[in-house]
Amino acid sequence: MKFDNFDWKSLQKYFTSQSADDLNRFLEKLPQNTGNTVLIAAGIAWALAAALGLYTSVQTQELTELRAELKATEALKPAVPKIKNVAIPKAEVEKFVKNSEKAYRGLTIKSKGSTILITSRRTGDFVEFREALGHMQNGGDGWRVSLDKLCVGRECDRQIKLMASLKVNKVSVEAPK
Repeated sequence: MKFDNFDWKSLQKYFTSQSADDLNRFLEKLPQNTGNTVLIAAGIAWALAAALGLYTSVQTQELTELRAELKATEALKPAVPKIKNVAIPKAEVEKFVKNSEKAYRGLTIKSKGSTILITSRRTGDFVEFREALGHMQNGGDGWRVSLDKLCVGRECDRQIKLMASLKVNKVSVEAPK
């Protein structure tokens, strides 16, 4: 059905002065025709609907205020660069380990990827072991060395008395989003 084809004159009978009188008479006779119980039930239903509408509008208003506050707070949040650990190339670590093996002959120094393992079979090599750890900490340009595992004396195996596992990374700073 198109809007242009609608017969507007058919609605005219509902907007006469007689129609208002008819509605008034209907409402006056309603308690007699339906009974008070039905009217009370309808009143309670309307009251509950009104209360639910009021509660919903209050909650919507609070949610809108909370959303505006959240957006204002997010606008104040500074852009922070992201710090990320990047593994050192295996060749660079192996070169450093070969040079270190020459300096610390009492220790066994091996590399697995970007991890360096320092071991000794004697606790008497502790001074050299400690120096090797310090050397690894200051190893390469921009290295960030973290101690993964450390054991000394009885904490280690029966054969190995000193052991340290070090992870070597470089720090990368990414621009904030």
